[in-house]
Amino acid sequence: MRLIRPALLAAAAVALAPAAASASIDHTVAPGETLWTIAAAHNLTTRSFAAANGLAPDAQVIAGTTLKIPTVDEAARALAAAPAAPVSATAVGVGGSEAAAAPEPLGAYTVRPGDTLSGLAATSRVPAAQIAQMNGLDPDGPLLAGTVLKLPTGAPQPAGAAEPAPAVEHVPVASPEPTPARVSAADIAAVAARNGVPASLASAIAWQESGFNNAMVSSANARGVMQVMPGTWDYVQANLAARTLDPASATDNVGAGVLYLGQLLRQTGGDAALAAAGYYQGLASVRRIGMLPETRRYVDNVLALRGRFGG
Repeated sequence: MRLIRPALLAAAAVALAPAAASASIDHTVAPGETLWTIAAAHNLTTRSFAAANGLAPDAQVIAGTTLKIPTVDEAARALAAAPAAPVSATAVGVGGSEAAAAPEPLGAYTVRPGDTLSGLAATSRVPAAQIAQMNGLDPDGPLLAGTVLKLPTGAPQPAGAAEPAPAVEHVPVASPEPTPARVSAADIAAVAARNGVPASLASAIAWQESGFNNAMVSSANARGVMQVMPGTWDYVQANLAARTLDPASATDNVGAGVLYLGQLLRQTGGDAALAAAGYYQGLASVRRIGMLPETRRYVDNVLALRGRFGG
């Protein structure tokens, strides 16, 4: 579950939003504060907060320095106008060497012209219906070039992967829906507490996955704050949720992710590292082949982030 060019959604939202008067306020950096702690306290991502102040996301701030606290809209506009972060940039919300950049989502694939669902399924050695169900696709419908898909972890790359990906990406219409909303660590903690899941672990995974941004869609078709796949959403709704979840609600997206994480914790005897690995790679895959290198990096990031959320 992780990031695909949310710029397409974010840029559109910024373009359509009416110009707002500046409402930024001054903040004097206190001893011990970092870009991450200041941004999190104001429900901003580190990257957008840094961009609004003309800083790199991993910049060290000095006590006594005055920074601007932008509105969410101002921060989004600053981030959209900022240069793209280098591949080696540190993870959102983590400064210095505390965590590496978030790994790419496993099984991500963008449909090329000539690809078919049956052909992709044959290469992946799974039924076409399984790929359709996981990605919220009509198994009998057309497969549009540019569609972002999640293929099974460890599946061979399709032959089309050697061709350039289409410039325009297509996100299948399915639940949960990416919406221009954000949640806070307190929001996630409340959902986690109601479901018996450690708040620090849920918040760390949510931050690693999306930076608390419900508009995020990954290159593997995962959506929202905790990057829930359409198939996972359907599974949670049918088997774990006690009520009907709203696919357009950022809070219910968190709820689906937390319910799924809670099941992983039960299946792993409460092992937070193994549950986080299952959230990223799939628990069956972890048990079958062990943690992949990307998974170990993901787990290391999550465990480092837990300390930032009280865990």
